[in-house]
Amino acid sequence: MRKLRIILGYLTLVLIAISMLYPFFAMVNLSFVANNEIFSQAGQIFHSPLTLENYINVFEEIPLSTYFINSLIVAVITTFGQVVIASMAGYAFARLNFKYRDLLFLIILITMLIPPQVNIVPLFFLMRELHLIDTYQALILPGLFGGFGVFLMRQYFLGLPKDLEESARIDGCNLFETFFKIALPLAIPAVATLAIFTFVTTWNSFMWPLIVTNSEGMRTLPVGLAVYKGSFREITLWGELLACSVICTLPVIAVFLLGKKYFINDILQGGVKE
Repeated sequence: MRKLRIILGYLTLVLIAISMLYPFFAMVNLSFVANNEIFSQAGQIFHSPLTLENYINVFEEIPLSTYFINSLIVAVITTFGQVVIASMAGYAFARLNFKYRDLLFLIILITMLIPPQVNIVPLFFLMRELHLIDTYQALILPGLFGGFGVFLMRQYFLGLPKDLEESARIDGCNLFETFFKIALPLAIPAVATLAIFTFVTTWNSFMWPLIVTNSEGMRTLPVGLAVYKGSFREITLWGELLACSVICTLPVIAVFLLGKKYFINDILQGGVKE
């Protein structure tokens, strides 16, 4: 009976995985089919003949490489910056005793309850006053700070034993050396998790880049694809849209695959326990 339950459990997981992966498989598959044949072959698992026409047309019709590079620059710098800032802030809240520490952390938690849309108008006026509209700085700076990252890193540092850090202090390490040589390497699972979440969120961000960019050369990939889709008048080029979607999805999958070891396994184990 127990083996039967295990088999049924695995079958259920396989069916769920197939139901979630099939739309992505269909998107990739149909992106290699000509526009006039997409709906006639939509129900098929494998399609023929396959062609690169959709991908070629997309790169010829819009500056897709510019959009891609802009998104990559913004996502990478934002991810790196938020990981560094959130890690240092989280470590300070977890290990240091300073005045109003708990009150400041409570304020950070409260900011997590505020919808991001509420901050768009004041952020826009701030960027305008700083003359940063339509620049990389405007796309990157608001994403460097986040309450979720500070909360995640603080909770992880609290779960780490203090013995190694105290030993490092006895050996003569200062606060920064203890953080970078001892605490941060032990927090790699939390760092990887925060990096994945930040990269995916920044890469898929649409509202803020749409508001803060004006020129075509500063558009990110989601904004550029939305503008491209809105340029259709008489007929929708589904093949080219599918090709754009595949290109937009690949970096997210690559980042998750690079960090899945920590995201799935190590973060569940919680690191070293006392």
